[in-house]
Amino acid sequence: MRFFRTIIVIACLIPLITIACSKTGSDDDPVNPPVGELSLSEQNLVRAMELTDAAVASHFTGDGMAMARYYNPYTGVRSEEKGSIWMYTSAIEAVNAILHGLKAEKASGESKLYDQNFNRYTELLYKLYDNAAYYLGTFELVSYTQTKEWSVYGVNRGSSKGSAKVEGIENVYDDQMWLVRELIEAYKLTGNNEYLQTAEYLTEYVLDGWDCTRDANGDEIGGITWGPGYVTKHSCSNGPMVSPLVWLYELYKDKSDELTYRYIDATDKQTRKTVQMKKSDYYLDFAKKIYDWQKKYLLRSDGVYDDMMGGCAPGNPQTEVIDGVTYRKGITCRDRVGPAITYNTGTMLSGAADLFQVTGDDLYLDDATKLSNASFSYFAVLGSTKPGYYSYDISGFRNWFNGVMMRGYVDVYPAYENVGEYIESFQKNLDYGYDNFVYNGFLPTNLLVGWSYDNSKNKTEAMFNFAFAAEYAVLARYELEK
Repeated sequence: MRFFRTIIVIACLIPLITIACSKTGSDDDPVNPPVGELSLSEQNLVRAMELTDAAVASHFTGDGMAMARYYNPYTGVRSEEKGSIWMYTSAIEAVNAILHGLKAEKASGESKLYDQNFNRYTELLYKLYDNAAYYLGTFELVSYTQTKEWSVYGVNRGSSKGSAKVEGIENVYDDQMWLVRELIEAYKLTGNNEYLQTAEYLTEYVLDGWDCTRDANGDEIGGITWGPGYVTKHSCSNGPMVSPLVWLYELYKDKSDELTYRYIDATDKQTRKTVQMKKSDYYLDFAKKIYDWQKKYLLRSDGVYDDMMGGCAPGNPQTEVIDGVTYRKGITCRDRVGPAITYNTGTMLSGAADLFQVTGDDLYLDDATKLSNASFSYFAVLGSTKPGYYSYDISGFRNWFNGVMMRGYVDVYPAYENVGEYIESFQKNLDYGYDNFVYNGFLPTNLLVGWSYDNSKNKTEAMFNFAFAAEYAVLARYELEK
């Protein structure tokens, strides 16, 4: 039988101070101001910073910011296993969310937390970005319209910057998408053009993976496979790209910048063509195309999204020769595979909200409303773990997945305030875990249950620690802006 411990106030009496003890902070402490002065938004932001600082200090080592996947706050043991680029990006996500929260606090007239913390998190953000280069590598890819050499982020960390393995299944498109999202955020937060340049380069790479081959009617088959070495097309390799494309559209909508758009002729269904196109038009058109494709092929009858399609196709990418040139062959397989997972709903919630904001098309608002209600009904279970609290599946990587859905609800809120109840369920769960179980700056994997009496079983995932921090920071901004 498994037992769990609750960390109570007596923890403040021992040298190993818990975050709960920070409630007696001082005016000079950049993270822990006096508790009596904190609004809910400030408390959320302070907690986000405390969790992030503890996770950075415990999971990262060396000048190269090598990230240990696991850390046990009870034993102080850091795993030898390194986090993947996806896990590493969760740290960037948390820092961006904090920077957003700090800017929102300043905009509301409360600048103290901003003044004390914005610069140090800006510096941490660049350090994380710079050392993400340990995951970079270069390879040549045969795609649907061209053969080109790319430098992209591999799943696993290399021994030096630029040395990571990235060929075939060693890189996946969704990893690039999560980075694109955070890099655009980083650019908007800091104005550092390096972030935008990298984001646009990775966007070009991701959209090169769009299946632009034609069906019998001359329509694009569509969809982006999980990676260049895969044939399955996933919700997670399509939905996450919608919002970043809308953001890029917004950045360029009043500019004349152009790029080269590659496509296949709709008449003969073979000829590869190029055309110069305004960036703003290109980015918005692709956001709509990807959104429409996922909605058409992966939306379930119960209103949430399946995981993927294409498992019936040959296991490896196929090629074909057109006019003496080799290209990747399109994938026509339409089988669908579950299960429904929260982040696949979350990205489409955010995508619908962003598309509605820039187009004013009520179709997207209707989608966001239906998906919000269906997803909360499907994923949230009241009282199964603790009376009065909603529980979400936290198996596998779902603690991070659930945070993506929460962010989707926050994005939808300005247009559909009923999601406020759904957002509140995350606030309550975080606060319960923080008020009862926080230990040395860490929250347990199960916020409503706590830690194990067996200290060896209390290791935590880095990306979960950063996910909780990011959620708190997003909630801080939500409280200010709602």
